[in-house]
Amino acid sequence: MYKKQFFFAFCLFSLAIETTAAQCAMCKAVVETGDVSMAEGVNNGISYLMVFPYLLIGALFFTIYRYNKKSKI
Repeated sequence: MYKKQFFFAFCLFSLAIETTAAQCAMCKAVVETGDVSMAEGVNNGISYLMVFPYLLIGALFFTIYRYNKKSKI
């Protein structure tokens, strides 16, 4: 049962990844007045910062999965 849910969640997250241009209002205002390389740097920085919460949540779910798997044996 958990294997199907884990596989479904993995497929959902891996297929949902696409290039995004997420910026807050202040960052967008600053970047619009600058050059293209600065805008790409800001977008890359935001993307890198967004990776870590997903890694932590993934590690949490993996730990819960292993705990449930170990307790059933």
